[in-house]
This record gives sequence, C-alpha cells and structure tokens, in this order.
Amino acid sequence: MMKILQRNVLYLVAISLLPGIQSCKPKNAGNTVNSDAAGKVYVAPGKYDEYYNFVSGGFSGQLAVYGIPSCRLLRVIPVFSVDPEKGWGYSEETKPMLNTSHGQVPWDDLHHVAMSQTNGEIDGRWVFVNGNNTPRVGRIDLRTFRTAEIIELPNSAGNHSSPFLTENTEYIIAGTRFSVPPDDKNGDVPINTYKQNFKGTISFISVNKDNGNMDIAFQLQCPGVNFDLSHSGKGKSSGWFFFSCYNTEQANTLLEVNASKRDKDFIMAVNWKKAEELIKAGKGRKQAVKYASNRFDERTHTATSTIKNEVAVLDVKDFPELVYLIPCPKSPHGCDVDPTGEYIVGSGKLAALIPVFSFDKIQKAIADKAFEGTYDGVPVIKYEAALYGEVKKPGLGPLHTEFDDRGNAYTSMFVSSEVVKWSLKDLTVLDRVPTYYSVGHLMIPGGDSRKPTGRYLIAYNKITKDRFLPTGPELSQSAQLYDISGDKMQLIMDYPTIGEPHYAQAVSADLIRDKSVKFFKIEDNNNPYVSKGEATAKVVREGNKVHVYMTLIRSHLTPDNIEGIKMGDEVYFHATNIEQDWDVPHGFAIKGALNAELLVMPGETTTLKWVPDRVGMFPMYCTDFCSALHQEMSGYVRVSPAGSNVALNFSTGTNLAKADIPVGPAKSAPGK
Repeated sequence: MMKILQRNVLYLVAISLLPGIQSCKPKNAGNTVNSDAAGKVYVAPGKYDEYYNFVSGGFSGQLAVYGIPSCRLLRVIPVFSVDPEKGWGYSEETKPMLNTSHGQVPWDDLHHVAMSQTNGEIDGRWVFVNGNNTPRVGRIDLRTFRTAEIIELPNSAGNHSSPFLTENTEYIIAGTRFSVPPDDKNGDVPINTYKQNFKGTISFISVNKDNGNMDIAFQLQCPGVNFDLSHSGKGKSSGWFFFSCYNTEQANTLLEVNASKRDKDFIMAVNWKKAEELIKAGKGRKQAVKYASNRFDERTHTATSTIKNEVAVLDVKDFPELVYLIPCPKSPHGCDVDPTGEYIVGSGKLAALIPVFSFDKIQKAIADKAFEGTYDGVPVIKYEAALYGEVKKPGLGPLHTEFDDRGNAYTSMFVSSEVVKWSLKDLTVLDRVPTYYSVGHLMIPGGDSRKPTGRYLIAYNKITKDRFLPTGPELSQSAQLYDISGDKMQLIMDYPTIGEPHYAQAVSADLIRDKSVKFFKIEDNNNPYVSKGEATAKVVREGNKVHVYMTLIRSHLTPDNIEGIKMGDEVYFHATNIEQDWDVPHGFAIKGALNAELLVMPGETTTLKWVPDRVGMFPMYCTDFCSALHQEMSGYVRVSPAGSNVALNFSTGTNLAKADIPVGPAKSAPGK
C-alpha cells in the first residue's frame, strides 16, 4: 500500500514538473523531491500528527492550524474577523471581542504569530497574534483553540512589529509600523512635518502568568521610524529586545525611493529590564489615550469590552542606557536571535549579505562608548564594533532567519526564491534549496526559542503561479515542507493554505493535545441566560425584548414552537447545548436573520439576536449535523402584527394539531 501511494504521489509530482506545463521553474526543480517524500509526510488514518502548526491568515484576520507532517488543515480560528461558521462576531457573547476605540472593527490583517514561552521554551499555553491595521494584539487559549482576549494599542498605527515576547512571556512587545503623531498631540498637521511631529511607539503588554490576561504596562516613545520585526534576547542577552527599523530617512512619500537612500538603517537594542525599573520608579509620563480591552470568560461564555484611558510612556531620548541603535544594511526585515542569545541576525532586504551581530560585542561597545554619533538623541554603535561577521553571497533578498538544534541558521531569500542554510560558527553557506516562489517567512518548530528542533522547515511563499490547479486570477496561497534532519534539505510536501500565510510557529503536539477541552461542564456554566435542562427552558417578555431560554440536544429544540412574537420585538435566542459528549456541537439559525448562525459547543450558552421584519411563520433549525434525525431538529416561530392579542406561549411536543391529539378511553360518569 505504501509503495502504491508513493508511486501515485511521485507520478503527480513528475507530471507537474513537465516542460510546457510549468513556467518560471528553476532548472533543478525536478530533483528536489525524492522517492521517500510520500512516506515522510504520510500520517495513517486514525493517527495524529507530530506537531501543531499555527499559521497567520493575513488579510483574512484568522489563524489557521495545520498538522505536521501531513500538512492537513485542522482548524481555522477567527480572531479579528467575523466567522459565520462559528458565529464569531455575530453572537451577542462574541460581539464585544471586536470592539475598538473606533467602534466595531470586524476585520484585520493578522500577520504574525508567537507562542507563549517559559524559560525560553514554548510551553503550549497560548498563541498571540497581531492585528496590523487597527493596532491590536489577540491571545488564543490553546485549551479551547478560541480567541480569549484582544487588546487595542494606543499611539500606534500599523501594528506590524508584533507580537514578540520575552523569555517567560512577561511581556508581549509591539512596535508601530507607521510612525504617527502621539494620540495626545494634534494629529491635524501637514504630512510633510513628519520629522517634527511623527513618533514611533513600542508597547510592552504585560501577561498574567496564571490566566494570560493582558494589559499595557508601558510604552516607549522612539524616533519616528518604521519598526519591522523583532525578537527577545535569551540566555546571555536576557533582558534585551531587538527590533529592525527602516525609513530612517523619515520620508513621508514614495518610500520605495525615499526610504532607501541611506546605505544603512538600524537594529534597535532595547534594555527592557532597565525600562521596567524606570516604570517601577515612577519615571513614566502618564498620557491620556483611549483603547479597548476585550476578554472572553469561559465560565460565562461571554465577552466584555472595557475602554481604558491612560498609559505610562518613557521617551527614550530622556533615559540614557535604555536604547541603542546598530547600523544594519538598509531596509532590514528580519531581526532574529539564535538559541544561545549571543547572535543577532539582521536581514537587509536590499543586501547581498547577512550581518550577524554579537551580544558580547554590543555590550563591550556600549561600555567603551564606541559610538558613531546619535540619531534623534539615541546613541548609534559603530557597525564594526557590534559585528560578529557577515555571511557572504547567501542569495538575494534575505528576509527571515530561524535556527535548528545543531548550530545552523536558515534564511529565506525572497528575490532568488530559495532557503539558504548556513553555519553560525563560521558563517559559511552549507546548502540551498529552491522555493516556489518568492519565499517570505519560514518556520522551524521552536526555531526562535531556546530549544529549537531540527526536523522540519516550512517556507511560506508569496507567489503560487503554477503549483496548483488554476482558480481564476487569484490562486491559492502556497507553503512547502522541507525535511532538514540531514545535511541536505529535502522538499517533501507542496500544499495550498488559506491566505495569507505570512508567519507561523509550531510546537510538539504532546504539549497541547491532552490539555484540550473536550466539552464544557454544564454545571459550571455561569451564563446569566443558561438553561441547564429542558425543564428550565422558557420564553420571557421584557417590554419589546423577548428572551428565549432554549436547550439543544439530539435531536430537538426546547421550545420548538413559539407564538406571541410581534412586529417591533427584539428576540434573543439564548441557546444552551446540554450535551455532555465530545464533538457534539449544535447549531441554531432562523429564517431571515441578518447575522450568522450560532455554533454551540457542548455545555455552552450562546445568544442570537433576531429582529423579525415581517409578519409570518419562521422556521428555526439546527445547522450543524448532529444525528440521524438532524433534519428533524427544527421548529417554528410565529410573528404577529404589532398590537396583536396573540398571547406569548411556547412548547415542545405538546402543541399538536387537534386532529393529532391522542384520544384516551371514555371515562364513566361519576356515580355510574
């Protein structure tokens, strides 16, 4: 069976590589897949993958979960987007999760993913993601695989440089992509006053070690540059954070030209332990702002949104020994720290080399004051004083570097469409493999942590071209799985993904699998509208609001007949799934609803708001297949005119037509 599967896979691969069918493939594309590739990615029916892989959904605002090595899509988690499949952003309980200081914002650009760590190692508790557009950071609870929290970031615009975290998840760090005037300043200024009025802000978001709750601990006001990617120090560089910065020209138009004039931009080194000390000493300026903090409570299955009004800000130019700048080839994208914490890799997108900086040399340069001057009040360390060395001629367009457990680094090359493997010890190139095409980010499980693995690497490509069946002008997004366990990298899987797979992290399934919640205990459900059994189901009128306390179980609704609803009413269906069995969700929908269905997990309560727009009969039903009698899991709501005298009543199983009412045996008259 395995040999047949391998032959079929290889036949398809061979066909896909035939000349004339493909375009723009490297000449050596045909020999990148070996005969054992199918066996390396095959996961037998009923078996589990070795890793969970969490992948950004980009402009979809979602997070995708894949298994490795099968590359099977396991789940799509809505974060900043509304999702009709799950009712996310449609149910009354989840609507507050999408609140911001601008109001409801039901989309965002989810670019980056970071998994919580303990002692620099992934611990499998939470995944953090960024909202690039309306600056936000989200937290996903890996017990439920649902979004647990979203926090908005003031003083920011384009939250691209996030969410990156410290070794013990003390802080999530977020740098603004677009420098803008601070929120407490007049933003109605000429755009060409950028150098005078625009600032870059870095947010430090504290994370409660027990429950994961986030809050903004403090912010750093920095020079008006654009922040790209960042990573925390670890080991010997613990307590420091490193950011790539571009547009040090502080241009405000045609950045393609005007932000590429300088020979070098910067890596910014931040002593976050020093910043923490300054905040504790009361040195932060209290600034009036407005931002939303949204949390989902699994006890009540309900989200709340709170608007907050203040942050503490440190202006970095006022505090020596807090921030330093290191020249880096212009327009750097990646800023990556190796597992030991000694090496910081910068990736200038327009460079033909990769600079590697030494933390020890950075510290010596600071002690020796080996500076070449200042930039907007911030000391600039001499390039050679911080440099460990350069990887020569690695390829074109270096973007992002991750690491294995054997002292090797792997860098994505956007322009030359390849992944390059090189040695941290002597900075020599060891291997290179083509990607299809224009690779952006890459991922090695644990590859940015203190304890990476060295088995798999995934390339996330920006252009698909001819890899899959055509689907009109827009093609599927693309990713490719490589085996990196040997001296040579080997392509073993080429697969489509939901868009846009910008950034990812993966972890051993053993850290998460057995902690996964199977169902919610009905006795622990503290939703104020819960019905913990059919006997408590009811319909209650409060003025023009009608609350339907409903239960769902295989295979009926309680109640399933409701009358007395009138035009002008707002109807709230509070649906409780009273199943206590794994993987038996129920859905709920009603004809004419302007929002989505509900998808209710076992033991959970979720609410659908419905405002009928006409008089008539409205079927309601379960939308998620649950049993052989799923089609029968339905009912009716009767809507009457406003002012009607139809009484409010409800039932399940008793409101039968008169002809259908069973007739019992005749009873004798009393006394006879």
